[in-house]
Amino acid sequence: MNKLHVNTLIALMHDFVAAALAWWFAYLLRFNFDLPEGFRTELLQTIIWVVPLQVSVFWGFSLYRGVWRYASVADLRRILFAVIAAIALIPMVLGLFRVQAVVPRSVLVVDPLLLLLMMGGSRLLYRLWKENLLVGDFHLRGEPVLVLGAGEAGVALSRELARSNDWHLVGFLDDDPDKQGCTLNGIKVLGKLESLTHWTERFGVTQAIIAMPSAAHQQRKRAIDLASQNGVKALTVPNFDDLLSGRVAISQLRAVELDDLLGRDPVQLDDAGLHRQLTGKVVLVTGAGGSIGSELCRQIARFMPEKLVLFDAGEFALYNIEQEMNKHFPQLGIVYLAGDVRDAVRLEQVFAEYQPAVVFHAAAYKHVPLMERHNTWQAVRNNVFGTWQLVKCAQKHGVEKFVLISTDKAVNPTNVMGTTKRMAEMVCQGMQQESATRLVIVRFGNVLGSNGSVIPKFREQIANGGPITVTHPEITRFFMSIPEAAQLVMQAGCMGNGGEIFVLDMGASVKIVDLAKDMIRLSGFSEDDIKIEFTGLRPGEKLYEELLADSEQTLPTPHPKLRIAQARAVSANELQSMVDWVSQDTAHSDEEVREHLQHWVPEYTPTPNEH
Repeated sequence: MNKLHVNTLIALMHDFVAAALAWWFAYLLRFNFDLPEGFRTELLQTIIWVVPLQVSVFWGFSLYRGVWRYASVADLRRILFAVIAAIALIPMVLGLFRVQAVVPRSVLVVDPLLLLLMMGGSRLLYRLWKENLLVGDFHLRGEPVLVLGAGEAGVALSRELARSNDWHLVGFLDDDPDKQGCTLNGIKVLGKLESLTHWTERFGVTQAIIAMPSAAHQQRKRAIDLASQNGVKALTVPNFDDLLSGRVAISQLRAVELDDLLGRDPVQLDDAGLHRQLTGKVVLVTGAGGSIGSELCRQIARFMPEKLVLFDAGEFALYNIEQEMNKHFPQLGIVYLAGDVRDAVRLEQVFAEYQPAVVFHAAAYKHVPLMERHNTWQAVRNNVFGTWQLVKCAQKHGVEKFVLISTDKAVNPTNVMGTTKRMAEMVCQGMQQESATRLVIVRFGNVLGSNGSVIPKFREQIANGGPITVTHPEITRFFMSIPEAAQLVMQAGCMGNGGEIFVLDMGASVKIVDLAKDMIRLSGFSEDDIKIEFTGLRPGEKLYEELLADSEQTLPTPHPKLRIAQARAVSANELQSMVDWVSQDTAHSDEEVREHLQHWVPEYTPTPNEH
């Protein structure tokens, strides 16, 4: 017999005994514990009917499917209804079976009260015992900890911490004046977040848990900063989306990460529109093994496309995403294809066989310094010629929506990579007039933790003991998380009617040196432990990025995080001339490439230190 069946049997026997005791005590109370001989006989005549009846009703109300350790108000409510139903049935059953006994009315009133007290009280006491709450604050075990945030997540977390022998929750801190001084789940809200210094000193707290999963990121960042200023290690509960989806539990604490400091408010998606665009459709993602491409695949898979086609030139990247997707989306029809967007024969084969309705084009050469020297022509061929080949094939095979992933480096570019991405935008703008395929462009900045970004580099440098290398003390960049970028790309693709350049709201720009300091602090070190060195701007690198060119204006969209850039139009002759050049299957020197780039993109200004 397994443990669950044993527990059920014990609970059943407990309630059997409770029903018998309640009926007996109801008679004793009725007669002030001096039970006459005649009623003693009636007690014995009725109890053999009443107790089995009540236990049968309890079973019918599913009182034995729950676990006493997690007894809740819902369980007490079910006990109440079961007891009322049982007491209502007693006169009917005694009359039906012609039991010759007169049950005093007071017994029918007192019995359910006693039964409710015994059954509900036992369950409550058991839970308190299991959660080590019977002795209250005198049972100080584990490390003292404060919870920042006294909302639903904080209260749920306090219940989890009560079961732990590793933690002792000493109080909540919350800025809501209505909560201060209140007691939640037996734990007091001690004061505002600013009082953290006082309470850490009083209780000797060295760790605080931030329980604000649904709060704005500015509030979470403020809590993290307060913990850091007080020398307290900050942990946090999982994010709101993960809690809502049920993927993780409130008790799965984790260390604060960079995303929490630079995090942004959750993206509100047009789920209905995305379902119309993606559900039941064949969707192709190029560059599917990259940071943005792989996240797009994860997000698209949630909308259950008929088939998801993952296309990438890198074998190892394609293998990695294959392993992940097969594990997490085994029910989805996914095809993994190796190929280059410059290969017209391969593209024709893929489009003819799978007939995608939606294409997300994330494949590109993106690393600025690498593309600046010795690889300029390859950047042109991959980013511009590859986009042209892909758009041409998409239009030929009747693709409904084509979404190009662009970059803020395409605005007033100072490097080859950014200029080639601007030319890719021009390809989509110019080719929009040629067919019904709607070509949409999405432009955004850096994403946290993407391949080739500063975050993995800084993390590695910290692991090696430093120093962290930053190119310039004033260099700034826009940042967003990879999931947010992918979600907004999908949203823009859904909204686009063709030819637009959507600009994502990147928020405020961030100093890279501040980013480095945050990473040092989050890793548990100080700037004395890990030094920061400035190495000078790299070829093609500028101090700050822009999301709009000087000649561009933006228009609002229904989505608060998306705007539409009004960019310079591309004529048919200009497009044809540009395509003729990028289609040349010959090598060009870096100097020749830069001269041509300045012709096609007049706003391109090569940085003086790139030669």
